[in-house]
Amino acid sequence: MTRLTSRWWLAPLMALAFAAHAQTTPPADTGPAMKAQAVGPHSHYVEGLTQLGSPKNQNFISNAGFVVTPGGVVVIDALGSPRLAERLTRLIGQITDQPVTHVILTHYHADHIYGLQHFKQLGAQIIAHGASREYIQSDTARLRLEASRTDLAPWIDAQTRIVPADVWIDGPTALKVGGVVFELVPVGPSHTPEDLAVFVPSEQVLYAGDLFFNGRLPFVGQANSRQWILSLDRLLAFDARTVVPGHGAASTNPKKDIATTRDYLRHLRQSMGDAVENFVPFDEAYEKTDWSAFSAIPMFGPANRMNAYNTYLLREQEALQDQAPSTSSATPPPKK
Repeated sequence: MTRLTSRWWLAPLMALAFAAHAQTTPPADTGPAMKAQAVGPHSHYVEGLTQLGSPKNQNFISNAGFVVTPGGVVVIDALGSPRLAERLTRLIGQITDQPVTHVILTHYHADHIYGLQHFKQLGAQIIAHGASREYIQSDTARLRLEASRTDLAPWIDAQTRIVPADVWIDGPTALKVGGVVFELVPVGPSHTPEDLAVFVPSEQVLYAGDLFFNGRLPFVGQANSRQWILSLDRLLAFDARTVVPGHGAASTNPKKDIATTRDYLRHLRQSMGDAVENFVPFDEAYEKTDWSAFSAIPMFGPANRMNAYNTYLLREQEALQDQAPSTSSATPPPKK
């Protein structure tokens, strides 16, 4: 396991930057309420709204966590706009005088990263999985940001930018800050190629990112749902008393709560897989599928049809891959 250590010599400088920022930050606005909820002796999170992002909610639709250590505050995910990140910083300042020294990203989706530039200005070190680099350089990320500058104005504007990590990791990594160990564990490709789970053993708290949606339907997107289901079992293997999802309330009964996400993904794969196998067009398959077990879950209306369509396309791709000629009998290259 790779080990990262905190930069102790930066703490005094970052404390000064934190104080200067606090003096110049505009007063709290009238946006949605943001409350720090304790999930461990030194671990907290804020819970985003179960809504689509909008100017009214400032794109506060995802969770972020933070852990206070003697060497600084480690933030997990950066929220969906620079203003939200500023509000989170003020909230942290009500709990501790320690500066934010690190930000760990569970993945690079917009609702988790548009606040990064604020933490970068504070001098925090940003850590993410290296598989993110392809996405942040893609047309998809660029076009999403351009659309957000219109759809989420004024909270996302011409000054909002996608901030790359300072440290890219490619395997299990241990970060130690102020004597507190953070285990950064890749669990993708699942929801995204770069999914990271962040486990704090001393707190028995797991920050699961968007592998886990609690009390609402997940956003599937271009996910690898087959791997996602396997990764949910990996989450349950951690010795965690509390699991903080990417969306929804923290869970103190993860076996039960994670099962809802897993059961939904299995239902998507089974129903859409059967349709592909039987050459049933998507629209017909969607109308014939029984969604009653999930239709009452929040965000079913905005998310389910798109989730089903993306899963239909995925099962088509998997079927083509399964039909491709096997290369296992090919003569292996000579040893060098």
